[in-house]
Amino acid sequence: MPAIDYEIHDERFGRLIHENAGPEILWQGGRWCEGPAYFPAGRYLIWSDIPNDRILRWDEMNGQVAIFEQPCRNQNGHTVDRMGRLIACEHRGRCVSRYEIDGSRTVLADSFEGKRLNSPNDVVVKSDGSVWFTDPSYGIDSDYEGDAAPMEQDGRHVYRIDAGGGVTRVVADMKQPNGLAFSPDEAFLYVADTGRSHFPDCIPKIRRYAVSPDGASLADGVDFAACDAGMFDGFRVDTEGRIWSSAGDGVHCFAPDGTLLGKILIDEVVANVCFGGPKRNRLFICATTTLRSVYVNARGCA
Repeated sequence: MPAIDYEIHDERFGRLIHENAGPEILWQGGRWCEGPAYFPAGRYLIWSDIPNDRILRWDEMNGQVAIFEQPCRNQNGHTVDRMGRLIACEHRGRCVSRYEIDGSRTVLADSFEGKRLNSPNDVVVKSDGSVWFTDPSYGIDSDYEGDAAPMEQDGRHVYRIDAGGGVTRVVADMKQPNGLAFSPDEAFLYVADTGRSHFPDCIPKIRRYAVSPDGASLADGVDFAACDAGMFDGFRVDTEGRIWSSAGDGVHCFAPDGTLLGKILIDEVVANVCFGGPKRNRLFICATTTLRSVYVNARGCA
């Protein structure tokens, strides 16, 4: 495979890639592909095509793609909880919802302190069952990815939904919080800030927040990494604590100390990624109009 598929910044990255296994296009035809989530039991992946208001489903066994749901309330980010249920961030619904085992839909959160959320963007489930999500304004900024509407919250923040359905604000120092993920031991929460889309002086970066002993709140954040190509959006963490993040030129891989190890180069802006496959060593990549994948020598956190 040509070396042009990868950009090695640290020798450790050479051990994480297979030079004879570059990125491949699995499907094309979207407007803004986002929110990949892999279902091990069914061997399939779902993802969002937000402007087209649809969720698509790719079958790992035969490579076929079908509509999973349309319309879908302009869903964006997704994750799978510990019971195998789909958790969704809805732009037009302005909520975080869950698909139950019987196919019904439960709204987990649509407001905070009596005011509607902006447009939940990305979501992660902690081992205690709590649901953590970001709430930037992209889904209410225009009619392209949701419904244009005034903001009711005092800004764009990060929230936690507890087992009883209570919603608390856990991060309030970002311009446009976007992708998020826990470290493998859940000692830290990482959150990307894409505030440059609205605030030109905002540095595109990922920040790291230590999880407090109560497991439900966070210490003050520190900058973890800055993006040198476009902005970080969605990302995932592997079992060794490395971060694999979307960016303007592909996927950037960082060591747990913030060192840029290398890049998987993609010829479209990448929005989000997730690990999947039987060994969780296949990185699925949602680029602007395409779904792609690449095998890496790392395993994503379950």
